[in-house]
Amino acid sequence: MSIPNEALQKLVQEIESRAIVSQQQLGLVKAQIGSKQRDIRLLELTSTELGALPKDTNVYEGVGKMFVATPISTVGKRLESETTELKTDITDLEKKLHYLETTHKNSVDNIDQILKSGGKA
Repeated sequence: MSIPNEALQKLVQEIESRAIVSQQQLGLVKAQIGSKQRDIRLLELTSTELGALPKDTNVYEGVGKMFVATPISTVGKRLESETTELKTDITDLEKKLHYLETTHKNSVDNIDQILKSGGKA
């Protein structure tokens, strides 16, 4: 028994569109992961530079169009919490990346299977 050509064509187009969407989302997720990794490196570098300063050094943070004096310990805690948050975001994005890679692979495998079988069920 074979599947009608119209139904087969519709099925292949549906699977192909799913594969294309997952491929596009893969690129976006990879870019987001790269961006967050760069932010982590910047925060770690800033933290290292602050760690090298004496404890009584005046440190200023930008707030809008002005700068406010902030204790080094407060800045260090903020940098630490931002780094932790970014690492959590990267973990979540990696899970999403794995899901999208699996979805893309399954879509491609399904298309190959349909084409190899020649539309026979």
